[in-house]
Order: sequence, then structure tokens, then C-alpha cells
Amino acid sequence: MSTPSGASLPNHDRLAALDALRFVAASSVLAFHYFFRGSSAPVFLDVGYPEVAGMAMYGYLGVNLFFMISGFVIAWSAEGRGAVTFALLRFARIYPAFAVCMSLTCLVAFTAADPRFPVSAAQWLANLFIFSPAAGQPFVDGVYWSIVLELIFYGWMTLGITTGLFKTRPLILVAGWMLISAINEFVLNSSALRVLLITEYSGWFAVGILMHRLRTVGSSFYAFVLLIAAMLLATATSFRGQEWMVDHYGVALEDTQLIAAVLALSAIFIATVRFGGALRSTPLLLAISGLTYPLYLLHQNIGYITLNCLSPLLGRWTASLVVVIAMVALAYLVFRWIELTARRWLAGKLRAHPVIPDGSSDNAAGNQAVSA
Repeated sequence: MSTPSGASLPNHDRLAALDALRFVAASSVLAFHYFFRGSSAPVFLDVGYPEVAGMAMYGYLGVNLFFMISGFVIAWSAEGRGAVTFALLRFARIYPAFAVCMSLTCLVAFTAADPRFPVSAAQWLANLFIFSPAAGQPFVDGVYWSIVLELIFYGWMTLGITTGLFKTRPLILVAGWMLISAINEFVLNSSALRVLLITEYSGWFAVGILMHRLRTVGSSFYAFVLLIAAMLLATATSFRGQEWMVDHYGVALEDTQLIAAVLALSAIFIATVRFGGALRSTPLLLAISGLTYPLYLLHQNIGYITLNCLSPLLGRWTASLVVVIAMVALAYLVFRWIELTARRWLAGKLRAHPVIPDGSSDNAAGNQAVSA
């Protein structure tokens, strides 16, 4: 099929190496929560893991790796698709799994009745809309903050697709976003802009977008310069995370450790995009990639509660192994029976109605909805 203009729709074949990298990112965040944050102030775990806490502390940067991957994947997903189709695919990718995982977390916390993990019917209802703090209710699980930023990013991408600017002026959009972000982060310090324009994390998203540009369009001096600028912005704004770590836990990575870790993450991501095409997709990689999102949503509070129950019976290390395996298995079930079902249902709808109201011919989008 072709677009109305006659241009071929892009090939949305998977970059299998990114599937593995997603799991690395999720595992890093899981390690941070279980082996560092859980026994830090405030204390969520009855046991600690001081032997590995120093290494696990690096794990919070897994979220930044997610943002780079998201920039790449969302730019890829946006190719040849209209705004309506793009938004529908993102909704099917994010919301069903979120609603189920959030509800499961509420159920486990309510059953455990641990005052460290309070939940209420009002909180559950507000979290169904994801942006629960806007309704005066806290997140059911603290990891949801990054999902909010992802949705804001999707909203801006949808606007860019609607106006045509993301197709015709992508580098200008990215450059403008990074400039505004730098001004806000280092001059204005506006909390509203930090949320609305994701200024603290724009450098990470921009690295992903620009790597997509370089991979699909080819070498470009301006894209390369912007990529360097994005890496510098990502590194500079990472010091805000360092400040947050000190405020909450009284400890953070040293400056040199943080810079080295950020540059290493960027290098790993860039190498994955540049050379990862040699890795072929397999059912195992597809499963690992698919379970990553529900694993991210499920692992923290349910993991803390389960670890507290099992550690006295099994010992802290055996309990942690059992909990990790259980979280991966539960995440796979959510992916297999909730997320895939929703995405396949949407794919069928797109195949049945290939011309979307925004004017895009999206038979290919329907065929590829499951892997978007």
C-alpha cells in the first residue's frame, strides 16, 4: 500500500537489539528499587541488601535509557501514519496494561494492609486516568511518574504529526525543544515547563529521535551536531537527578561516576541502533520486549510487599530471586493476555477501516499494530 501522495509506507520491522535493551533498562530499575531504594529512607523493605546497594544505585538511570529508546521507537512509529492512527496505537500500547497493572497493585496493597502502601477507592479511580496528581490523589505506585512524561511526549508527537512539522521540519523541532529545555533548566527553573515540555529529560528523548533520523535518512551534519548537543544536554540535566537522590536518600553518584554512566548509556544505545541490525528477532526476544512494560508497572510495590512476606520464610536472597521470577512471569501474563489482545483487536479494526479520518491510508499500520 502507499500513502495518498504515493510514497511507500515505512517498513516497521523490529530492531531486535532494542528489545533486549528494553529488558536491560527494566532490570536496572528493578535492581534499583529492590536492592537500593527499598531499604533507604523511607524504608519499604524489612530487609536490606548492602552488599550490592552501591551498584544498584546506578539503576535509576534505566529510566533515562527508556526515554532514549522511546524517542527512537516513537519517531519510527510515527513514520507514514496519521495522527489518529498514531494516537490509537499508543493508547493500545499503554493504557490496557496500565489499567490492569495498577488495579493489581491496588488489590495486593489493599490485601496486605501495610501502612507503607496505602490505597483507597478514590486513589484507584483517579489513577485510572493516569494523571492522578491533577485530581489530588497520589500515584498508586511511584513509577507512574515516567508514564505521565511518556504520554506528554506522545501528545506533542501527535501535534507534530497533525501539523506536518515532524515530517517536514523534524530537526528544527528537536533543536527548538532542546533550546527551550536548556533555558528552563539552567535559567528559568519553571516547574510548569519542566512537566509540560519535559525539559529535564528532553535530551534523552532527543538522542533517540536523532538516532532514528540518522539511521533512516543517512548521514547528516546538522543531525550529528544536534545529537552531540542532545548528549550534552542529557548529561547536564542528569545532575538534577543527582540532587534528587541526595535529597531523598542522602547519597548519590559522584560527579565523575554520573558523567561516565550517562555517556556509557548513550554509547550503548547509539551502538545498539547503529550495529544492532545484525541481531535477528526471535520469539524469546519478542516476549522479553513485550513483558518489559508490565514488569516496569508491576515490580515495585507488589515486589516490596511480597519480599516482606517471603524474606522471613526463605531468606532475603532466595526471596528476592523468587520475587523477580514471579514478577517476570506475571508481567508476561499481562503482556500475553491483556496488551496483545488489545493491540490485535485494534489491528483488526485498522485493517477493516484502512482509511482513517485524518487522511492517512493505514493498512500497514493495522498489520504492524502488534509490533508498534
